[in-house]
Amino acid sequence: MEQPGTSPSGTELGAFLRSRRAALHPRQAGLPDDGSLRRVPGLRREELAQLAHVSVDYIVRLEQGRTRRVSRPVLDALAQALQLASDERAYLFTLADLAPATPARQPGRSQVAPRLRQLLETMHDVPALVLSRGMDVVAWNRGATALLADFGAMPPAERNLIRLTFLDDTFRSLYADWPRVARECVAVLRMEAGRHPEDPTLTALVDELNARDPDFRTWWAGHQVRGPRQLTKTYHHPVAGTLTLDVQQFSVDTHPDQLLVAYTAPADSPSHEALRFLLQWSTGRDTAAK
Repeated sequence: MEQPGTSPSGTELGAFLRSRRAALHPRQAGLPDDGSLRRVPGLRREELAQLAHVSVDYIVRLEQGRTRRVSRPVLDALAQALQLASDERAYLFTLADLAPATPARQPGRSQVAPRLRQLLETMHDVPALVLSRGMDVVAWNRGATALLADFGAMPPAERNLIRLTFLDDTFRSLYADWPRVARECVAVLRMEAGRHPEDPTLTALVDELNARDPDFRTWWAGHQVRGPRQLTKTYHHPVAGTLTLDVQQFSVDTHPDQLLVAYTAPADSPSHEALRFLLQWSTGRDTAAK
């Protein structure tokens, strides 16, 4: 239950500060460690207040969600004291309503521009898809179907990479390092949910995953955040074997809520040959089915 005068964003800000405080050891913050047993891990509130040059009472009110509006200099001081990474710092400012305005995310499924669909279809040698910022799969090409899943055979509400990563056993088995991939998914979803706290689609996804997957519940409570970036992932594919691919993500200028994602491998590498085999196999199978 929320305390009087609090808001969902205010309590989220407090929870995020508590999680980052708990994750920072005094030695990392340059504070002496007297070796005494701590009731909780990480920095004490008094230590964070000392590092950020604010009162302990102010830290208490922030963490309890009783103070949501925070000045930019105070946020800068907190971010520096907590040694936040760039994505974490951006998330902190978003929760405090001091981030640059982002376009409102429209509920429902995104529309993909015809030219972008045409681009996907011409990428014969590259599996590619278009994602919403919440990682809904809104368009894909033949290569993405061969590599990841037959998205066309799924109900639209289930075409979400995060949902599939946690709740679909076949999709989950594709990843050689599923825990790392799953944690990255949670961090991206946490960042997006902070930017659009009123989005019912994101809220429903978080609620479903919290209810159905214990790993998701644990990692969601950890408050790790990050934005989209280039990644390298290794897949155990039932047809092509092991592939290590670069996952490259590009913003779509005409649709700020969308990302074009392409899966590539270095030329002349074993993964490049395996990917080429997979795409040729997929083309031959589709031709035989006609």
